[in-house]
Amino acid sequence: MKAPDDAEFTEFAATTIRRLRRTAYLMCGDWHRAEDAAQDALVKVYRRWHRIDRTQGLNGYAHQCLVTAVFDQSRKPWRRERLVDADENTGPRPDPVGTVDDRLLVVQALGALPPSQRTCVVLRHYADLSLEQTADILGIGVGGVKSQTSRGLTRLRELLDQTERSAS
Repeated sequence: MKAPDDAEFTEFAATTIRRLRRTAYLMCGDWHRAEDAAQDALVKVYRRWHRIDRTQGLNGYAHQCLVTAVFDQSRKPWRRERLVDADENTGPRPDPVGTVDDRLLVVQALGALPPSQRTCVVLRHYADLSLEQTADILGIGVGGVKSQTSRGLTRLRELLDQTERSAS
C-alpha cells in the first residue's frame, strides 16, 4: 500500500475501531470477542482498501466485515468457551443513577434475541445504518430487514417489560 493510502487507512481505523467494537459487543455480548471481531473487520478492510469506494461504501463495508466476523466467531466451538478470571469478579462499581444497570439489562435482552433480529436491531438503531445499507450488509431484502427489526424490537420490549415487572 502506498504511504498516502496507509495514512488514510490508519486515520479511518483510529476513528472507527471504537464504534465497531461497541457494535460488535451489542451483537455478541462479550468484549473480548467484540475486540477480535473489530480487528478482524479492519484487517479485511485493509486488504481491500485500494478497491473500496471511499465516498459511499467504506462504512458499510466495514460493518459488513464486522457482521461476518461476529457470525464466524459464533460458529467456532472454542469461542464459546469462556475462562473466568478471578480479577473480573471484583464487584460492582458505584452507580448512583443506575445507568450501568440499565445498559446491562439492554445488552442481556439483546443477547436473548435470535442472531438475525439482534443484528438488524443493532445495525439499524445503534450503528444508525439505513434499511438499504443494512440489507446490503446482511445480503437480504429491505423487507427482511424491516420484519427482522420489527420482530426484534417487539421482543426487546417484551423482555425489558418482564424485567421491569419482576424488579418492582
